[in-house]
Amino acid sequence: MTESAEVECVVVGAGAVGLAVARALARAGREVVVLERAGAIGTGISARNSEVIHGGIYYPGGSLKARLCVEGRRMLYTYLDRHGLPHRRCGKLIVANDAAQEAELTRLAERGRANGVEGLTFLTSAEARALEPALRCTSALSSPETGILDAHGFMLSLQGEIEDAGGAIALGSPLIRAEASGRGFALHVGGAAPMRLNARVLVNSAGLSAPAVAARTEGLAPEHVPQAHYAKGNYFSLTGAAPFSRLIYPIPEAAGLGVHLTLDLGGQARFGPDVEWIDPLSTDEIDYAVDARRGDGFYAAIRSYWPALPDGALQPAYAGVRPKLGGPAAASDFVISGPEAHGLAGLVNLFGIESPGLTASLAIADEVAARLSEAA
Repeated sequence: MTESAEVECVVVGAGAVGLAVARALARAGREVVVLERAGAIGTGISARNSEVIHGGIYYPGGSLKARLCVEGRRMLYTYLDRHGLPHRRCGKLIVANDAAQEAELTRLAERGRANGVEGLTFLTSAEARALEPALRCTSALSSPETGILDAHGFMLSLQGEIEDAGGAIALGSPLIRAEASGRGFALHVGGAAPMRLNARVLVNSAGLSAPAVAARTEGLAPEHVPQAHYAKGNYFSLTGAAPFSRLIYPIPEAAGLGVHLTLDLGGQARFGPDVEWIDPLSTDEIDYAVDARRGDGFYAAIRSYWPALPDGALQPAYAGVRPKLGGPAAASDFVISGPEAHGLAGLVNLFGIESPGLTASLAIADEVAARLSEAA
């Protein structure tokens, strides 16, 4: 027999953003349960990224990505410092190697400054090489506010705060469907102990599965459920010592930021992601294996800014998938779809929360909490 329980707020998805939303709601005194279909927190998008704290340079002015990345980055550094969590404000260089790329670098700097990104400075080739002797470029844009963090440590801290505030994480608990009514939502939850939850507030932060979760919300009009597009990004790790102390990024490319060099907190270098559009039947069918042959294309891209990359130095590492709301030819913003958009009181759907979602997570959480408070 399926049990039934009452709860004020349910958040679907225990990635960085879902946990941040649940923390914000719990700290505001609301009763919160997080439903996570996997057996642990942070096993989806949040476990398969570069763990970069983004400055906020790339995103169009006035977009949610621009505003929430800059706000979220500031909040994230404060949070990590306050909680003593591992991170490093290592900075990054975006590099140009011809006149066309230098013009794009100027546009990026103008956009970043308009977005409120602090400390952006142009470097000549000699100045950049003084910082990073292995680098080749004609000029570079320095972003000192870019950094790296331990994403899982951050999520564990969020989980602890949720639980300290009286919230709960229900692992192995997929949301099968939701039924909207005037009093909230009847949530049918699967797993080893299926149950029904009656909630006044429902936040869909299911990442790659967010459109599918929305489609299973009875009462939500189909026009408020976007089509999902998936961009797989493959990463390769470097055998041997990292040649750089900062992150190195080329000029952005379509649907991504180019094959860039990032560092983990142990100093290991990795390169990626590339962009591989995939069309799985469902998110459960996604193949995260990295095809070693894709590394062939990495060498030329990396040698444009690190000519000394040795042959055979790259090894397949891991892959992630970004939820895109537009296909290969379209750029897309974060979408926070609340009652003002779809008319269902208490429902917030988060769509297209890809990079810089980890950086922006605390600001996204405050945005969701504010919209729910305004609608109450």
